[in-house]
Amino acid sequence: MTTSPNAPPTTLDAATLRELVDSGRAPRMLDVRTPAEFETAHVPGAYNVPLDVLREHREELRRHLDETVVLICRSGARAARAGQALAGVGLPDLRILDGGMTAWQAAQGPVRRGTPRWELERQVRLVAGSIVLLSILGSVFVPGLKWVAGLIGAGLTFAAVTDTCALGMLLGRLPYNRGASCDVETVVGRLGAHPTPRPLP
Repeated sequence: MTTSPNAPPTTLDAATLRELVDSGRAPRMLDVRTPAEFETAHVPGAYNVPLDVLREHREELRRHLDETVVLICRSGARAARAGQALAGVGLPDLRILDGGMTAWQAAQGPVRRGTPRWELERQVRLVAGSIVLLSILGSVFVPGLKWVAGLIGAGLTFAAVTDTCALGMLLGRLPYNRGASCDVETVVGRLGAHPTPRPLP
């Protein structure tokens, strides 16, 4: 089944994807998390294409992608944004792993593990929480610092309403979350080095 170009991506549940992977019929899988998250745990056979790289180079990536692409992230939110970007350049059959890696691991799907790193969402909670806590404590001596906590609260509210996260995007660019494998040349080279998977039914 294929969809028309520019159509919104459809979802694929973890059980169905696991059947395809286990049977050797895995589709092209793009994991749009940071390289650090990908290194920690990923679906075997997936390619790491961080969301910011995918958005910036979607036209070039489109030329190296085939009919069916399954997008993976932690929970499905970043994969949905990646799907919108790729649908905009005419990729006809996009799927999003419903529930992301969280659902995949809950379904006992095979996972390739590396050096454990904190997930981006956990880093956001740590940084935002620390800024709020320090601002409130510091406001005892400098009353104006309470407004910093207010700004962080407003930013988190905006992130929830718009399903975006500026802090997460900033943290994703830190060396801790990056790697040598996240440049577009490396990504394109890996995509071109493997045969085109068969379309999903």
